[in-house]
Amino acid sequence: MRPVMLYTLARFGIFLATAGVLALCGARGILLLLLALLISGVISFVLLSGQRDRMSSVVESGLGRQRAKLNASRTKEDA
Repeated sequence: MRPVMLYTLARFGIFLATAGVLALCGARGILLLLLALLISGVISFVLLSGQRDRMSSVVESGLGRQRAKLNASRTKEDA
């Protein structure tokens, strides 16, 4: 789960940095939050693509293991 935490922290850091720059430029309130979400989303999409791929593979493998356990328990229950 380490890649998931790293990706989440990187996204949060990019959001905070973007919000800080926008606050210095004079954005306030809901406009600040909306612009920071939009801009940081675009930046994250470009900069964190490799990290996102690593995170999705970890999540996918975890789900695969859970599905295998569930199918094994269903098979055991039916027998």
